Amino acid sequence: MASASDESLRSRIIGLLTSGLATDVYPRADSHEQVQRLVCDLRLAGDDLEAKLKLAGFTSYPIEHAGITQLCETCMYYKVHQRFCELPELNVPVEPDWSCKLWRI
Repeated sequence: MASASDESLRSRIIGLLTSGLATDVYPRADSHEQVQRLVCDLRLAGDDLEAKLKLAGFTSYPIEHAGITQLCETCMYYKVHQRFCELPELNVPVEPDWSCKLWRI
């Protein structure tokens, strides 16, 4: 079950995404080097939520890439029952149909 603070943060994120926050959806982090560079950038962003969302290329909808629909629900970092991304550099509540550049199967 999600905590009230997770619900509040999830609402804040959806508000940012639906109000036009421009995120860097492409290029997707397909290679190990791209992932490592992005993870480093996310660490540098610290607690700046908007910067993290921009860097990670968050969307409030799935992204089709390389013939695969990439959505949080199918990502290895997604915690189903908590609706949460457990990637340490993100560590944010998410919705199952959102997406980001760090999607992994």
